[in-house]
Amino acid sequence: MSGIGKKVGWTMTTLASKTCVPCRGGVPALEGAAITELHRQLPRAEHWRVVNGHHLTRTYLFPDFAQALAFVNKAGAVAEEQGHHPDILLAWGKVEITLWTHKVNGLTESDFIMAAKIEELS
Repeated sequence: MSGIGKKVGWTMTTLASKTCVPCRGGVPALEGAAITELHRQLPRAEHWRVVNGHHLTRTYLFPDFAQALAFVNKAGAVAEEQGHHPDILLAWGKVEITLWTHKVNGLTESDFIMAAKIEELS
C-alpha cells in the first residue's frame, strides 16, 4: 500500500490527496487487513460500510431534492476527473454512493480514494 499513512515531512498522506489509478484488471482485489486499514483512514469512516469485502457504500441525507442533486453533480464531476465512477442512486433528499472496481470484481485502493474525495464534498 504505497504511502498509506506514511509521514511525508510533517504532514500525513491522506486518501483524499491521492489520485485514483485506472485499473486494467489482472490484479487481485483487496482483502482482509488491507480493506480494514484503508477503511479506517476514510474521513467519517463510521458512515461508510464495507459490504461482504466487495464494495463500499454510504447514504447521504439532504433536506430536499435540489440539494441532493447538487451533491450528485459535484460527486459526478470528481468521478469524471478521477476516471473512477461510483454507482449513484438519487432520490428525494437522499444519495447513495456505491464503489467497487469492476475490473477486479472487488475493492482497490482507488475505491477508498474516491470515497475520501466524495466525503470532502459533504
